[in-house]
Amino acid sequence: MIPPPPTIWPGDDGNPLACRDKLKVLAENHAELAQMLRDTFEDAILMGVEETAMRGILADMIKGLESPKRAAR
Repeated sequence: MIPPPPTIWPGDDGNPLACRDKLKVLAENHAELAQMLRDTFEDAILMGVEETAMRGILADMIKGLESPKRAAR
């Protein structure tokens, strides 16, 4: 089961985000990503991909994400 969105989203300054609009977007993004991950995982398993391998593939995708802050430098 994918965990629910965090109750606190830590900001760059160490303080939790408080802007309602930002919190709403983050919650929506979390829900969309959770659904997409479930769908992708289930499709792969039903098509015969080994479960542990698929988990690793998804984890590697997350590890490979580049920060948009780094790219802007």
